[in-house]
Amino acid sequence: MPMIPEAMIAMLACARIGAPHSVVFGGFSSESLKDRLIDGNAKFIITADGGFRKDKVIELKKAVDSAIDSGAGDVVNKVIVIKRTNKEILMKVNRDYWWHELLENQDDWCEPEIMNSEDRLFVLYTSGSTGKPKGVVHTIAGYNLWTHLTFKWIFDVKSDDIYWCTADVGWITGHSYIVYGPLSNGSTTLMYEGVPRPSNLGAFWQIIQKYKVSIFYTAPTAIRSFMKSGREIPDKYDLSSLRLLGTVGEPINPEAWIWYRDVIGKNECPIVDTWWQTETGGVMISPLPGAVDTKPGSATLPLPGIEVEIVNKEGERVEINEGGYLIIRKPWPGMMRTIHGNSQRFLESYWDFIPHKEEPFVYFAGDGARIDNDGYVWIMGRVDDVISVSGHRLGTMEIESALVSHESVAEAAVVGKKDELKGEAIVAFVSLEKNFKNSDQLVDEIKLHVVSEIGVIAKPEKIIITDSLPKTRSGKIMRRILRSLASGEKVSGDISTLEDSSVLEKLKEDS
Repeated sequence: MPMIPEAMIAMLACARIGAPHSVVFGGFSSESLKDRLIDGNAKFIITADGGFRKDKVIELKKAVDSAIDSGAGDVVNKVIVIKRTNKEILMKVNRDYWWHELLENQDDWCEPEIMNSEDRLFVLYTSGSTGKPKGVVHTIAGYNLWTHLTFKWIFDVKSDDIYWCTADVGWITGHSYIVYGPLSNGSTTLMYEGVPRPSNLGAFWQIIQKYKVSIFYTAPTAIRSFMKSGREIPDKYDLSSLRLLGTVGEPINPEAWIWYRDVIGKNECPIVDTWWQTETGGVMISPLPGAVDTKPGSATLPLPGIEVEIVNKEGERVEINEGGYLIIRKPWPGMMRTIHGNSQRFLESYWDFIPHKEEPFVYFAGDGARIDNDGYVWIMGRVDDVISVSGHRLGTMEIESALVSHESVAEAAVVGKKDELKGEAIVAFVSLEKNFKNSDQLVDEIKLHVVSEIGVIAKPEKIIITDSLPKTRSGKIMRRILRSLASGEKVSGDISTLEDSSVLEKLKEDS
């Protein structure tokens, strides 16, 4: 779906009749859509003839048709299409229906279905380290309670606020802080179809000025992009309506935090740097504006009722300012209930990884963090094989599977490296089949293949062609070495388990 009101209406309509929904980000390819449709056993699809992004028309219905034709047709019964771009599209008789035609004979009132608190509200797919996306299950009561409370606490919402979250409804931020949280609080929530683009670098500031936005919630990637364009662009606009700024999706570096406060907030707006995940349903760590002193780059303190701790692999609490694994000790209302169709994976991924001496189970967030002398939490990034690109979590295995599905690729390993703009960039190490030779044309072709398999968000920033990959004697790829090489750092630490040390020297040359 594009970022249009009908996307929100469709979500709420499903919730009203008790039909669990699964929103798929419009930037995903038809292949990724197909996998999610089949795994979720989706019977109905709501889409549009297309949408607009960066001055281009995105052919959404075409992607849906392709997903159905390539395998999802076994589960999907009907497709409802919103007319957005007015471009000519294929409409299959007795399967495809126009949204506006279905509305012609509808009553104004639909009796809401009475639901149990633990009934499913939605399934939202997020990347995992095994290559297969995980269907995170959230339920009716707990999720809505947590998004309602956290929105009210964190944004100190008033009756006359105009609130704008720049996320897409296809991600959890869009679910929690465009739709459910704001609307349950009776807030005015603004939606924007598009992103800042070369033809209009001041698009965000223009919208803030036009609609008198008072609360602005965006990603560090966007802020770094604004910094790159220069302060002269936002300085052209009247941003005096802003009273509160927020960040979401990934840790924000202190330089971007300070620029955000100084240039956009004019040193008058508190900043709420929020940490949370698809799995947590809502924000877990964040300052409360006016109540908690902030530090640039720190998400500050856990919200009321949230007990976090930083531990080592044995579950023992680490020292002050020592990095370790971020865990949550006690349950909370908005927590995910399971992984769709795979409760065992749910237990293994989140509850069995870290032991604990005091609690039978603790939630492992997959992030590294440290706590300073003031008890403030500093998020250090992912500790598993998941890369966060512009706040979007992508499993390395999912990207590697897409790479290896190209006829020229024999083997692939994907790592993330720090990127000033995106947070992390994707670097792929690839070895070729014998009958293929390294060339710029082939590298570009492989990149486009990944885009077609997963989506443009998964496009590798760099592909390094190499004869072989560094492996242990048991055949496990040593990603630590690849991360160091991708980042241009010296390879350190124990490499005694490396099967062939000559591979390392060759990789240094290739990189």
